[in-house]
Amino acid sequence: MAVSAPKAHHFTLGVAQEPGEGITLTVQGRLTLDNLTSFLAALEAEIARHRPQQLRLDLEGLEFLDTAATLMLHRRAAELRRAGLPCEFVRLSPEARRMFALLSWEEFLAAPIPAPKQRAWFLERLGDWTLAFIADVAELITFTGGLILELLTVPFRPRRVRWAEVITAMKRVGVDGLPIITLLSFLLGLIVAFLSAMQLKQFGAHIYVADLTAIAMVQELGPIMTGVMVAGRSGSSFAAEIGTMKVNEEVDALATMGFDPLRFLAVPKVLACLVVLPLLTYYADLFGILGGMVVGFVSLDLTAYTFLKQVQASIALFDILYGTAKSLVFAVLIAGIGCQRGFQVRGGAEAVGAATTSAVVASIFMIIVVDSAFAVARQFLRPYTFV
Repeated sequence: MAVSAPKAHHFTLGVAQEPGEGITLTVQGRLTLDNLTSFLAALEAEIARHRPQQLRLDLEGLEFLDTAATLMLHRRAAELRRAGLPCEFVRLSPEARRMFALLSWEEFLAAPIPAPKQRAWFLERLGDWTLAFIADVAELITFTGGLILELLTVPFRPRRVRWAEVITAMKRVGVDGLPIITLLSFLLGLIVAFLSAMQLKQFGAHIYVADLTAIAMVQELGPIMTGVMVAGRSGSSFAAEIGTMKVNEEVDALATMGFDPLRFLAVPKVLACLVVLPLLTYYADLFGILGGMVVGFVSLDLTAYTFLKQVQASIALFDILYGTAKSLVFAVLIAGIGCQRGFQVRGGAEAVGAATTSAVVASIFMIIVVDSAFAVARQFLRPYTFV
């Protein structure tokens, strides 16, 4: 008995019954990707019809078979063996023997050999780090230059700015961060006042707790603590938002539609930080001083009026402007680094997480570095000020 495929398929399947309820299927012609479906259907039909206890595939008449047909024969024979039907190939034609030797099923089942790990030499790793650092610096300079140019055009072309997005970013950076900044600044002022009171009471100079708390909060702790909090909350949010848009190709879509991604996404966030961060710094200074006043009222028997008069006498206009200048620089750093790390994202969700972490770490690092620079510059600026 022989089963012929349509003419276009170019194969025939002959069936021979054997003693012991086994059958031999003789395959002739050509087996290719185009006729695999028909061949498998004919093979399954013969197996279902005869229900053999043993199956042999005679491939002596095969004139040609491609890689797909070779792998299919191997896989189907393995599946039949696992199902309890012994299956073997007999009388291979030269073409079948050549393809079976080329594509061994055992090699496909074998576990891949892991590639040996090669440790790079220190100089090689140092060179990779240096090149990555130079590329990062070049990209940062390009981003910074473009951002500065966009910010300089804002007073002359205010309609190009998405002011609704600026208001939304101000709410996210400022209003949403008020509870945590209130608590931390109050506790920070309370701690500074308490620790200083423990020392100054020994000399009867507890009145100067107000001076120390006010100066520490206005000049250093207020701007730094606010900057760190905004970097952790909003800088990471900027990086994650833009990074996700980058992964989803939304940034490329904006550029395709004719929008400048830098102006569309980064400028509103930087403007929002420039407006909100100084206000948050004043807010943190106020609650830090209130925390110190609580310590003065409870532990030092100072009245609120005495404490506030001492604060007023210790703080000059220069100190307020000094803290404001810090907060403005911190605002540009936090928003700029967050947006730049977001635009750097390449890959998937893991890259977004890495960019978010990098934005927070880089922002806090730059806040400390810039604050150190301000501390050095202050020593030269203070003698020449009259405020």
